[in-house]
Amino acid sequence: MIIGVPKEIKTQEHRIGLTPESVNILVKGGHKVLVENNGGSEAGFFNEDYKKVGAQIISQPEEIFSKAEIIVKVKEPQLSELKMIKENQIIFTYLHLAAAKELTKGLVKTKSICIAYETVTDEEGKLPLLAPMSAVAGRMSIQAGAHSLEKNQKGRGLLLGGAPGVDPANIIILGGGVVGENAAVIATGMKGNVFIVDKSEKRLNQLKEKFKETIHTVNSNKTDLKKMIINCDLLIGGVLIPGAEAPKLVTKDMIKLMKKGSVIVDVAIDQGGCVETSKPTTHANPTYTVDGIVHYCVANMPGGVPRTSTLALNKATLPLLKKIADNGYFKTLSENKNYLNGLNICKGNITCKGVAEALNFDYLPPEQALNF
Repeated sequence: MIIGVPKEIKTQEHRIGLTPESVNILVKGGHKVLVENNGGSEAGFFNEDYKKVGAQIISQPEEIFSKAEIIVKVKEPQLSELKMIKENQIIFTYLHLAAAKELTKGLVKTKSICIAYETVTDEEGKLPLLAPMSAVAGRMSIQAGAHSLEKNQKGRGLLLGGAPGVDPANIIILGGGVVGENAAVIATGMKGNVFIVDKSEKRLNQLKEKFKETIHTVNSNKTDLKKMIINCDLLIGGVLIPGAEAPKLVTKDMIKLMKKGSVIVDVAIDQGGCVETSKPTTHANPTYTVDGIVHYCVANMPGGVPRTSTLALNKATLPLLKKIADNGYFKTLSENKNYLNGLNICKGNITCKGVAEALNFDYLPPEQALNF
């Protein structure tokens, strides 16, 4: 197959869909790979690196979209890219459609085959292609929160770990999944006072076993989040419902109860955010304030560490990409229900139930869309 890798054009998105190592594996497997000129340079992967492993460097994205059977990206297609997508072309990337109505409409019109990294599952029901970026974002969330708490960033002027004789900051992490666990790794390392809130007692027990006395676990079904938020200095939003819009767990009224200069880092912003006052921001302008509370809602946090992120992402996505390239999307998806869960749009139909429900669009089961 012909695999196209355009340069990411989302604001300050520095990752790229394939590393030279991944390209090498695909080329050795008999596939042709087209990489846009300087597409990986900001992640430290240069044209010569791709040429050495057999990729063809293409100057214009239009040529890549025109020739490629599979388009491999990191972030969702931007509006200027939609017009280049062809019918039956495979789009393999993060999509996060539940919070993107216009993009969803546009992709439906292209009649393309859209496979989203974030809804592919494994045998345990986990999200293996989302996990590496969730891990990066979780770790970055504490870095971003710590910086935003500085007075020059309009924060409270707190050091997360406190100082001798000074209490550490109170950090509340909503969600004990991959984001929450990785946020806790950094937060406990920085000696913050960490609370992880989740509805699963089993998951909370797992986290307690890992982190021991360095965290406090809180069952969301047995606590009043409003009371917790009053004493919060840094709130991390890491709640996820696969394919669907994130639940709004923190309301506008709850925000008003927080201490002025406290910080919210809403990692769930790709799926609409789990805080009612959240709206997407960029690395260029990452924060804004509501009622004196600093909000950090960068929609592509891992893009800020593109080399680490690209390497981690490729380790997860390459096996499925290679199967699609070797066997075609129909055979690959029809033989594996976990891969099939990644199909969000197919030839003009929305095939992810969470997306359809979030946007109030018609839903067609993926089995019917593929006619098997």
